[in-house]
Amino acid sequence: MKNNILIVDDEKNIRLTLKTALSKAGYEVETAVNGEDGLSKLEEEEFPIVLLDMKMPGMDGIQFLKKITDDEIETKVIMITGYGSVETAVETLKLGAVDYLRKPFKPEEIIEIVEDVFERYEVENSEKEVETFDEYIMLAKNAINKRNFSKAKEMLQEATSLDSEKPEPFNLLGIIYEMQHKQAEAMKMYRAALALEPGYKPANDNIERAGESIGSIDLDNVNFGDDEEGK
Repeated sequence: MKNNILIVDDEKNIRLTLKTALSKAGYEVETAVNGEDGLSKLEEEEFPIVLLDMKMPGMDGIQFLKKITDDEIETKVIMITGYGSVETAVETLKLGAVDYLRKPFKPEEIIEIVEDVFERYEVENSEKEVETFDEYIMLAKNAINKRNFSKAKEMLQEATSLDSEKPEPFNLLGIIYEMQHKQAEAMKMYRAALALEPGYKPANDNIERAGESIGSIDLDNVNFGDDEEGK
């Protein structure tokens, strides 16, 4: 897989921050100033990964994502969002994004998320036998992106059998249930992740996004109110 990346963002400072961090990490980086510019560059050149801003004038990130899905353009989109309480991970996953990056972010966070996306697809396309917890998690994320929930659950079960004390499988199960509109089951999984690791940020973010107020680990009696829909 080629290691070139396209950054689509209308903010010059964000483009510069992302390009500088990723270039130092050894990636070939191209930038686009808006959605239309980004589509034009995707038509001219293959980019395995696109870092896409959610909010832009003209064609926004959601419209861009729908367009490349409709046109069957092969690329993996990481959504950049500063609007975590409105458009967040689950909604972008539903539309085809493979992951998301929330503003403000640090250079090491950018590199980590890009490396994770490249690595999980290398694992998926490799003939090597899956053996580790992290490899099962990567395959589960890929299956979620492809809406293959049965395979994702199988991979998460394997991951849990290797290490039942880590919160990642339960958080990903919560995302699966949200995508299936099973809110109660999703909340149980997010709470299970937090029971294993109280400070686990992804599960914390997912519950906050869904409208819960986290005061303690034991959230069994929390009233979720009417805001049950995800991000």
